[in-house]
Amino acid sequence: MSGDETEAVDAFEQLGLTSYEAKVFIALHRLSAGTARDVADIADVPRSQVYSVAESLEDRGLLEVQQSNPIRYRPVSVEEARETLREQFEREQDRAFEYVETVRKEPDGEETQEDIWTVRGRDRVADRTVDILSQAEDRIVFGTRLPELVTTPIERTLAERVAAGVTVVVVSRTEAVQERFADVEGVTVERPPAHRTDDERSGRIVIADDDSILLSVLGGEDGETAIWSSGSLFASVLIQLIEASDEMRVE
Repeated sequence: MSGDETEAVDAFEQLGLTSYEAKVFIALHRLSAGTARDVADIADVPRSQVYSVAESLEDRGLLEVQQSNPIRYRPVSVEEARETLREQFEREQDRAFEYVETVRKEPDGEETQEDIWTVRGRDRVADRTVDILSQAEDRIVFGTRLPELVTTPIERTLAERVAAGVTVVVVSRTEAVQERFADVEGVTVERPPAHRTDDERSGRIVIADDDSILLSVLGGEDGETAIWSSGSLFASVLIQLIEASDEMRVE
């Protein structure tokens, strides 16, 4: 089977045909019409399988059967086959998405699904941080011990939120981080009152409007991994626990 035919078979599979159905259909177009033996001679399909495959293609409206001895098969025209497959594909697509819509609209009734997400990779964590910060309307707490985690987009977003009237507090015990914001008007820089010696894996913390939070740790193959949640009970409770602890009390 040539490379072009392999690609054609793959394409037919994407349209819903099996590999054997695609091969038999192509073979019949080469023959114009033929028996199961004729098809098996030029297609990579066992003769014993041609009969059931041809029956399936007939059900799909892609070939016609001549009740002779032996039975002969003739494919429908390319134009008719194209239209038939297009209609079948659209029907299956509609059926699939109609079901998804039905499931999506069904109320849970008993449980509330909390949205707690995981983000891996320093760049992706930084992007999610910017996204959470940019949506804050009232208050932001941003904390990290590592200057490299204060990216230019994060620094710019914090300045933009200050300009929009959002209260911004940067928490860090690292002087290099504190100095990044020391001269930014409207940003309050605080040092956490407690000191831990076992926080070498700590990454960053983001709190926005008391209902969005991101916490990250460093290490592993991804370099940085974070969990985040927004607009959930989980986020609200975790924020309260963090701010009530001695680790980071922000007035």
